[in-house]
Parts: sequence; structure tokens; C-alpha cells
Amino acid sequence: MGFLETLFVEHSSLQALVVLSLISAIGIMAGKIRFWGISLGVTFVFFIGIVAGHFGLTIESNMLYYAESFGLVLFVYALGLQVGPGFFSSMRSDGLRLIAPSVGLLLTGTAMAIAIAFICNIGIEDMSGILCGATTNTPALAAAQQTLKQMGIDADGAALGCALAYPLGVVGVIAAIILLRRCFVKADDLPKPDSKHKKNVFIVSYKVTNPGIFGKTIEEIAHSTHNHFVISRIWHEGHVIIPMSDRRLSQGDILLVITKPEESEALRLIFGEQEEKDWNSSEIDWNKIDSELISQRILVTRPEINGKKLSSLRLRNSYGINISRVYRSGVQLLATPDLVLQLGDRLTVVGEAADIKRVESILGNAVKSLNEPNLVSVFIGIVLGLIVGSIPFTFPGISLPVKLGLAGGPIIVGILIGTFGPRLHMVTYTTQSANMMLRALGLTLYLACLGLDSGKMFFETIMRPEGALWLIAGFLITFVPVVLVGICALKMMKLDFGSVTGILCGSMANPMALNYANETIEGDNPAVAYATVYPVCMFLRVIIIQLVIMFLV
Repeated sequence: MGFLETLFVEHSSLQALVVLSLISAIGIMAGKIRFWGISLGVTFVFFIGIVAGHFGLTIESNMLYYAESFGLVLFVYALGLQVGPGFFSSMRSDGLRLIAPSVGLLLTGTAMAIAIAFICNIGIEDMSGILCGATTNTPALAAAQQTLKQMGIDADGAALGCALAYPLGVVGVIAAIILLRRCFVKADDLPKPDSKHKKNVFIVSYKVTNPGIFGKTIEEIAHSTHNHFVISRIWHEGHVIIPMSDRRLSQGDILLVITKPEESEALRLIFGEQEEKDWNSSEIDWNKIDSELISQRILVTRPEINGKKLSSLRLRNSYGINISRVYRSGVQLLATPDLVLQLGDRLTVVGEAADIKRVESILGNAVKSLNEPNLVSVFIGIVLGLIVGSIPFTFPGISLPVKLGLAGGPIIVGILIGTFGPRLHMVTYTTQSANMMLRALGLTLYLACLGLDSGKMFFETIMRPEGALWLIAGFLITFVPVVLVGICALKMMKLDFGSVTGILCGSMANPMALNYANETIEGDNPAVAYATVYPVCMFLRVIIIQLVIMFLV
């Protein structure tokens, strides 16, 4: 018994590791259980921690704070690093149209929480936790707890409020999506089964029949339009050729064009006649399209290429090949001349075998060199994130400065390094699996500590009258704003249902609801919209929750 007491009860670094590991393992296993088709995933670690804390399991307070802080920082920084490469490009394209309703949802939910707090006489310090739980936003909770402690206020109420509201926060978003679909979306408005082909990159073939471009070079045509496209192959008089920028188009040429789905119709007006063949099927064997050229994916592994524009390599003119698509973090990008390459990019190269072999030596294609993530950039980024999070910002009317804190600073630096690091020739690449591991490890550690700390008073609180009030308040803060903003986005902004669900899930920081949306809606619009609005809303919630506490407590 003494041996077990040392492992599980007596406070020590060994006991802390054993307890947190056990809570995490049980929570992850339990998170795979589905309730009515919904699984909570890693979030179940939070509730296992609550149960453990309720039965008196504790770890030393400084160890608990360290593990909780480190887990949170690791999670939000890895998240920022992952979404960074596509963040600003999404903002430039359709991002603002997606972000407007997400910000509206954030402000509506916050205003509703404040109103309920005053009407029902709930303290703002408690309501801050209810709001974070209702929006399933643990980084915002961390910011709220930090602010309360900085003001000398007990932060236990915020953690309890979050724990009570969190489960219905997950379910509430899914319930709202189901209601919107059944009451406000027609069957014809839902994405069709083939929508999985309509991604960022769309492949289409045209027959040159427009007399206005006969004899013009590809470069001249590209400069005369704002549409973005890459011509992968040209079939001229029965022979396939790699199109150089000075290639002149002739009547009857068949062009294989890579563009964006929304620009295919405009390009049809430029080139002429669009062919019926679907080039976006995953079953196409590109090496059997013609006998003269092959298509191969080449991985960028040479550090010297990191941060360089595609046009600066002059691969097409020097080696007679063409680069049609770039795969980055699971997303297809159009291979435009101004695209900045990063380590880990996979380039689809079209040309003759010997030329592709030479290009392979330029780009690297050494898979083993990327198996080891660059941990230097990870730790440097965390340090920079903590520095940024510690910078105080003053607002009129607030005596205490506002800080981005452990949640806000690292995610902002992660986004910036993920976006601009390669342009400064920083090696920021981590494989998708490595990034997911960092995120899962950090979030699991944070949730285990948060639950363990909240468990002492959780069941006592839920059995009191205010416990039921907090549960109802949390569900209303989740469900009502999501439904209102969803209706507005569908009917007034005319957004498609897939994008609306992604906006709602991203605004509420709810990956479980996103998983439900991905399983029930065709296409990748939910995931794209989620990735676009999530970092913005995460940042705003971290700031706004601090402002609410400082103004109203």
C-alpha cells in the first residue's frame, strides 16, 4: 500500500506525472465512445480530470500550474503554426465574407452572456467561465483565469462555470446545425456528391476557339486578365507539349488548365470551348494521358528553396517542365509564379523523365530529411509567443493593462511564423502528424490539469440551484446566437450551408461539431471555412474576455 500511496497520493514530480498520465489515458480511451453518433474526443480528458478531482486526487499546486500552462502554450502555438500558411491567403480571397458573420456571432454571444449575468444576478467572474464553456474555448478560459488572478479575484468560479457549460456547448452547436438544416435549407441547396472535387484547385480542359487569342502568347493572355490559371499541357496537332510563356496559341489547341472552381467559367470565355471530361477524379492516371510526358510529385526538402518564389527558380525555362499544383498541409494550391515555396511542399511536375530527374535534384525530394521536425523553431517560436503575450496593452477606462497571455501570444506568433517564416528562410516545417501530436499532447495536458483543479467543487456546484441556472445560461449562450447568425448567413448573405456550418463551428472553437458537419455534408467547405475563421475568433475571444472582466467586475 505504501508503494501505491507514493505513486498516487504523496505529492512529488513522479506522482504528478503518474496522475496526469493516467487521467489522460483514461480520458482519451473514453473519448472514443460515441453518444448518439457524437464523440467528445480528447475533451473527455477534462471530465475524467473532474471525476478524479472530485474523489480527492490532487497534485502539487506549482506542478499543476506548470503542466497546465505548458500544455496550453504547446497546443495554441502548434495550432497557429499549422493554420498559418493558409491563413492570410484565405483572408485575401473569401475570408472577409466568412469572418463577418463569425465576428457577429462572437459579439452576439458575449452581449447575451453579459445580459444574462445582470438579469439572473450571476457574477461576471462566474459568467466568464460559463461563456468560455458555452463556446468550448479553453484558451479564452485561460486568459480569463489569468486576468482574474491578476486582479486578486478567485478564479475557481470561472473554471467551474466552464466545466458545467462545456458539454452542452458541444451539443448545442450540433443541435443548431441540425435545426438550420431541417428548417432553413432546401435539399437542392445542399452540396452534391461530386462536390468533393470542387476544391481550391480545379482542373479543366478547353479547346481554343476564340479568334481573339489566336496567335497570342500565354504570357500576353495572362497579363490581359485578372483570372489565375496554369496551363499544364497543350495538345497541338496531335502532339503534347509543355507550354512555355512565349508559346503562341493556335485554333484547335487543347489546353489542360489548372485554376480555381469559380474562375473556370471566365476562362471559358477567354479560351473558347470547354470540354466535358472530368479531370478532377482521383482515379485518373496522369502518366497514361499521353506517352510523351509523365507527371510526378516532388517534395521540397532543400533548405535553400525555403522562402523562394516559384518564378525565381526558372524551372520551366531551364528544364522544360511545368509545375501545375502545390500540395501544402493537405491543401492544393495553384502554382502561380508569386507562390512562396516552403519545406514540405509537394509539387506536381509535368515533363519528360530526364528533365523531371534534374528538377528533383534541385528541389531535394529527400523524404528522410523531413522526418525529423525542426524543434529549434518550435522552441524559439514559443519564447517569442510568451514575450508577445506578456506585452501590456492599455485601453481608456481600464486601470489594468490587457495582455494576450499564454493563449493569445503563442497562437499569434505561430500564425506569423507559419506564414512569413519561410520568406525569412526560417525552417518552420513540421509534418502534419508531428503537428497533430504536439497539439494533442498540449491540449490533453491542459485539459487534465484543468479538470483536476475544477473537480473539487464540480458536483457540489451542479447540485445547487445556481448549478441548474448556469447550465441553462450556458446552453442559451451557445444555441441562440448560433441559430440567429446561421439564419442571417444563409438568407441575407447567401452563403452555402457547408460554409455556414464551418463558420459556426470555427467561431465556437468546436472541432467535435466540425467532425459532425464533415460526416453529414459533402465537400470541404466546412473545413475551409473553419480554418479561416478559427484563428481570428480565437484571438478576439482571448482579448474580449479580458476586456469584459476588467470593465464589469
